[in-house]
Amino acid sequence: MSDLYDELELQRQREHSRLERVLLLSLVIVLAYTALAYLLLPLFWTHYEHQKGLASLPMVTRTAQGIPGDPMNVGLVGTTTDVVCAMHQAGWYPADPITLKSSIEIVGSVLLDRPYKDAPVSNLYYLGRREDLAFEKPIGQNADRRNHVRYWKVLDQGEEKRPVWLGAATEDRGVGVSHYTAAVTHHISADLDAERALLTADLENARVVDAKYQVTGIGPTLTGRNGGGDLYYTDGEIWVLRLVEACKKRDGPAVTIPSPPATEMKDQIWHAIAGAMGK
Repeated sequence: MSDLYDELELQRQREHSRLERVLLLSLVIVLAYTALAYLLLPLFWTHYEHQKGLASLPMVTRTAQGIPGDPMNVGLVGTTTDVVCAMHQAGWYPADPITLKSSIEIVGSVLLDRPYKDAPVSNLYYLGRREDLAFEKPIGQNADRRNHVRYWKVLDQGEEKRPVWLGAATEDRGVGVSHYTAAVTHHISADLDAERALLTADLENARVVDAKYQVTGIGPTLTGRNGGGDLYYTDGEIWVLRLVEACKKRDGPAVTIPSPPATEMKDQIWHAIAGAMGK
């Protein structure tokens, strides 16, 4: 009887020891994954060699209440005149300022299904100030759906000795209520990279882009939330477009300045994962 008890006790100790090893191994894997995914790889992928002045800047806007808003996903290099002319050539309209008249007009546009191609956009804030410029491109017949972008001038002189702008481009998919504040607002489509691609393609097709390159934005994000509580996902890169000067159109396609190999590898991995998840 004693031998049986000893054998059972030995077996119990072995199982306990095996469980401890499994738990320890699981802990090591979790810690290694956390360090790799959230500390090492983001540092490895971070790159500002084409525009060093952006390295210390935040890459997310904020609402008037201080809630994190839309992330930056596009950049422009050029004067205010260059930016306004380029957006006009690309078929984007400057947004009206928010006034009582424009507020009534946007409500009428949505309710009566009538065009308002330069409807106002709500203010977002970056480094304590609201957007310097805002543009939009209508989708359909009214202001319910539209492409839009807000720009802030963030550097008076970048690597090209010209002003640098950061922008947050999103697609409004309909009017609703903010998930955070219950205020009436536009809800955005989740795929920020698609909106960035549409805007950059419009500018390139207008032949007002001299060159383009990537810098790091907020980094790869699958479950982001903007100031209205809307879900978004993105590869986390900012495509910076160097505009032609004085709106003199370029003869050929824009030059693409390559990213570091690690970033290009990360982008390939991102698109594979996003594709597998149906993003």
